[in-house]
Amino acid sequence: MNKKALFCDGTSQYVNPSEPERNEEVVFRFRTAKDDAEHVCLVHEKIRYEMEKAQTGEVFDYYEIKRQLGEEPFRYYFEIRSGSEVCYYNRCGVSERVVSDYDYVVCPGFRTPKWAKGAVMYQIFTDRFCNGAPDNDVEDREYYYIGDYSRKVTDWNRYPATMDVREFYGGDLKGVWDKLDYLQDLGVEVLYFNPIFVSPSNHKYDIQDYDYIDPHYGVIVEDGGNILAEGDHENANATKYQKRVTDKKNLEASNEFFVQFVEEVHRRGMKVILDGVFNHCGSFNKWLDRERIYEKQEGYAPGAYVSADSPYRSYFRFFQEERERWPYNGSYDGWWGHDTLPKLNYEDSPKLEAYIFEIAKKWVSPPYNADGWRLDVAADLGHSAEYNHKFWRQFRKVVKEANPEAIIIAEHYGDASPWLQGDQWDTVMNYDAFMEPISWFLTGLEKHSDQYRQDLKGNAECFRDSMRYNGSRFYAPSLLTAMNELDNHDHSRFLTRTNSRVGRINTVGARAAEEGINKAILREAVAIQMTWPGAPTVYYGDEAGVCGFTDPDNRRTYPWGHEDQYLVQFYRDAIRMHRELPVLKYGSVKMLKEDYNLISFGRFNENEQVVVVINNNNENKKVEIPVWETGISRSVDTTMTRILDSNAIAYDMEQKEYPVVAGYLELEMSPLEAIVLCRGCELPQKKDEEAAEKEGDASTVLNN
Repeated sequence: MNKKALFCDGTSQYVNPSEPERNEEVVFRFRTAKDDAEHVCLVHEKIRYEMEKAQTGEVFDYYEIKRQLGEEPFRYYFEIRSGSEVCYYNRCGVSERVVSDYDYVVCPGFRTPKWAKGAVMYQIFTDRFCNGAPDNDVEDREYYYIGDYSRKVTDWNRYPATMDVREFYGGDLKGVWDKLDYLQDLGVEVLYFNPIFVSPSNHKYDIQDYDYIDPHYGVIVEDGGNILAEGDHENANATKYQKRVTDKKNLEASNEFFVQFVEEVHRRGMKVILDGVFNHCGSFNKWLDRERIYEKQEGYAPGAYVSADSPYRSYFRFFQEERERWPYNGSYDGWWGHDTLPKLNYEDSPKLEAYIFEIAKKWVSPPYNADGWRLDVAADLGHSAEYNHKFWRQFRKVVKEANPEAIIIAEHYGDASPWLQGDQWDTVMNYDAFMEPISWFLTGLEKHSDQYRQDLKGNAECFRDSMRYNGSRFYAPSLLTAMNELDNHDHSRFLTRTNSRVGRINTVGARAAEEGINKAILREAVAIQMTWPGAPTVYYGDEAGVCGFTDPDNRRTYPWGHEDQYLVQFYRDAIRMHRELPVLKYGSVKMLKEDYNLISFGRFNENEQVVVVINNNNENKKVEIPVWETGISRSVDTTMTRILDSNAIAYDMEQKEYPVVAGYLELEMSPLEAIVLCRGCELPQKKDEEAAEKEGDASTVLNN
């Protein structure tokens, strides 16, 4: 039996419809080599259902069966027989035995938004992207937080400090608006923002007020009050900060600015995803008010830290609840013990739960109309796993009823399958089945630059197995929308990882993040990112050559006026390729070859094939790729068209034909080369003369 020919996945070519409704009939398909199998069975609940050969092609046979689904998840695998030979096929591929953990699963009624499948996303850490409105900048000593005063950084190009949480460069929503032309030209389809609600930090994962956009990122129409005097650490005296973040005129003006911003983004055909931090809030939060920001403000009820009679007392768990502990009871539960991050106490507060569900609904509904949520530390919410799942089921119901096309993406490390059953999250930030395996394979570093593994660098088998196993934990609707990042605000910049150096800024200094980097390796990674199933997500500045160790160094400013224009153009071209080839958004994926420091995989449907080859060696490699596994003829010689080629020195998008003989593609790969080829695709349109001239100018810039 030709086991390399066996194939199935959850895409529409093999499950039709791929996102069925409850009680809908579905056609399941399976692929074998032509005239190679005697029996193919779909096995469901230990019952074998014989499939019929429905289609015979030049290379493959396709077997089909129709099944009527109910309302519960439908689990299945395949049994293939040829003579005395028997094997099984599941989400991890060919198996000699039944492994129920890897069964295929279709969840009736589970669908993810079509716009999010393969969408090009762009993550923005707002304070570091662009300062469009200097009059809303945080000022020196505007308030006191975590042992020091807030600071306004006047040098946009300065490295972040080791303790960076209260230092502000001035980026805001107006700055993003000013750069929408740039983002649209880059090819971005979705803007994902780190939190932008009222908060005292620059990262804003310590929410102070879920109801409003932070005026420091929005609009300050009413200013006044005083900054703190030198030596004064009491935020009860930070009247300028209080005026800026509690005055309803500032808050409502900032929300209105956000409405206008989203309208403009939507007008350009792009989407907006907000960051939801619902496991914990911040010590500045109006419900707790540990900093006594709201204590003397009109229109605000007393916080649970301030008064035992606060309407928000049940929102937090206090370890010492005797009334004499108030006012100013600091014995509340903090997430992982952090007193600046009070954990929200949902189980004991139906009122809190209802409020957060209203927040979830509010921001994806008119007039705000955000297109989805990214959920911070989503698995930590609540005090038990049982409640956590209950909460997210209701969260999904609320969000989808308000906006059926909203996406729900969770931050999660490890196996997320308990939350990806169609009733909670849509998908996750794809650490385990994307960011981590690519980093190990291309750089030998884990995603924080904290560990180097020589045994994993260039280890193609480990790359294949990690992608296959971790990818098997996703059902198709989740995999096609997974947020595929090379880096983000929590991990070292991928370009820094190309130096294979372990370090953080407090151990080796910021400049070390820029030493020994290799942009050719970054281009290899981007070639994978733009061709692998899921939503390729660019962390702001990666395309401009920004470096940085893990946070806070990964939160450097976007280098306006100092961008690596050659790298920007590469991203622009790679994104255009991704967007113009639907097979890269919806097609199947199959590994084709693994060797030391070399991988190849295919993306394909019935009529189109894309083949990606990555040579991460520092030497030439002659390779033979079995492209027949993607559906290309073995009996009729043909050609594939190269549409992207990047090597150790440069890249180009010039189309070039390569022969395919007996279903095999032979390539002479140069060091650090990434090649993308296609067949049967409607090739990306050639750029107009002006754009081509601009690219030609950029190509004169040296890679380093």
